[in-house]
Amino acid sequence: MSVTAVPLQPVKRSYLTWLWVGIAVLVVAAFLLARQGDDYWAKSQRGWFGTDSAIKTTASGLQYKILTPGTGPHPTDSDVALINYEGKLRSGVTFDKSQQPTPMPVAKVVPGFSEGLKLMSKGAKFRFWIPAKLAYGEKGGGPIPPNAQLAFDVELIEFLPQTVLDQYQQQMMGGAPGAGGPPGGAAPPPGM
Repeated sequence: MSVTAVPLQPVKRSYLTWLWVGIAVLVVAAFLLARQGDDYWAKSQRGWFGTDSAIKTTASGLQYKILTPGTGPHPTDSDVALINYEGKLRSGVTFDKSQQPTPMPVAKVVPGFSEGLKLMSKGAKFRFWIPAKLAYGEKGGGPIPPNAQLAFDVELIEFLPQTVLDQYQQQMMGGAPGAGGPPGGAAPPPGM
C-alpha cells in the first residue's frame, strides 16, 4: 500500500511570527481578565481608592465598613430587620438585590450576615465582606458557588422583635393567639 503525499505550500516566516504574537496577546488578555475579579474584591476591601483604615474585622473574620452611621440600639437574634441590600460575588457580579425594603429574621440568615446586622443601628448603611466560612461554605447555595466570599451593601431601616410581628399578624388575621389562627401561632411574615 502506498500513500501519496500532498506537498504543503511553504508558510512565510512573517505569518508564523504574527501567529505567535497573536497567541501571546490572547494568553496575556486571558490572564488579565482572570485577575479582574480579584481586583474587584481587593479594591472593594480597600474602599476602592487605596488603603482604608475605616474597615474593621471582627474576631470571626467578618469585615465591615460603616458607610452611614445609624442611631439607637442594635438588633438581636430575636428581631426581624427591615433592610435594603445588594449582595455581590468576589467577581463583582450581583447575585441578589432587594427590590423594596425586605424583612430578614436576624437569626435565620447566614452567620456573617447575622453578625453584621447586629452591629448596625437604625438608619445605618454598612458594607460587609463575608468569608465563605461565615456564608454558604463548601456547599454554596443557589447562584452562590462553593467557598464563595460575599460582599453586601446593607441599609437597616427598622427592626422589631419577632414576638411583636407575630402579635400584629394575629391581629391582622382577626383573632387572639390560638383562636382560629394556624397551629402554633401566626405564620412568618412574607419574604421570610
